[in-house]
Amino acid sequence: MTHASAEALRALAEKHLSPEASEAWTGLLRPAVRLSPASGADPVVARLGGLPALPADVPWPEWAGHGPLSFVASVDCAALPSDSLDIPFPSEGSLAFFYFDGSLDGGLALVGPSEPGSEDGSRVIHIPASAAAFERPAPEGLTAYPEVPLTARRTHSAAQSDHPLVAALFADGAPSAVGYDHPVASEDFADALWELEGDTCHAIGGYADPVQGPVELEIAKGALGEAVEWEDPAVYEEAGAWTLLAQFDTDDDADMMWGDAGVLYWLIRPTDLAELRFDRARFTWQCA
Repeated sequence: MTHASAEALRALAEKHLSPEASEAWTGLLRPAVRLSPASGADPVVARLGGLPALPADVPWPEWAGHGPLSFVASVDCAALPSDSLDIPFPSEGSLAFFYFDGSLDGGLALVGPSEPGSEDGSRVIHIPASAAAFERPAPEGLTAYPEVPLTARRTHSAAQSDHPLVAALFADGAPSAVGYDHPVASEDFADALWELEGDTCHAIGGYADPVQGPVELEIAKGALGEAVEWEDPAVYEEAGAWTLLAQFDTDDDADMMWGDAGVLYWLIRPTDLAELRFDRARFTWQCA
């Protein structure tokens, strides 16, 4: 995923692609909210690290047999400019993101769709605005990440060339194609998109910014189970049912390093998001 204004992305496409390809590619752009460190009078809409504010009746999430999850980030839903998103993001309350980051076991237990039984190693909790929530101290053994206030910027996101939607348009009907022969998949186009992106990328909505390949496929394969092969068309069909909820990048200010400069991703089905069924969100992560 590349974040930039729709105008900048359209100009880039017109420079590198034919008029027909440019029109098709820009038709896939999606609105997103990019989160970056707040400074001065910037409105704070989210925070990395620190301690979560939880209602008294909401326990700190744990992964049975492994221990408590680390608190990654919180998002103030009412403060986020969610009206610019194309997903039914909640307009009130807050979201708290937790992940078993390996600090308790030296990284032995991994969390993700390819790790059966690890679903409870990540969690998204929605705290309604009407709930009385108070800062919760970290459980014994966990050290809170440094707190970094984040502000929001409305933007647009572009999927990478190997994303199923992009490949379906430009890879001659082969959505699983990698490195297909089209200017959309060229190194020049990828480099130009990279120059627009910048560095650390925390985001809400839009397309995920993959490190190792489309995260939608990872989530889809995990949802379908081990009996389904990666090449099965059902994986690509299922991938289309998931959308990015949030991603949190490696961040020096928050002392967050996900593997080798990795990124954490939470995806959800839009219908579940509309119903506030954050227990159905799925997690994956990638690193270099």
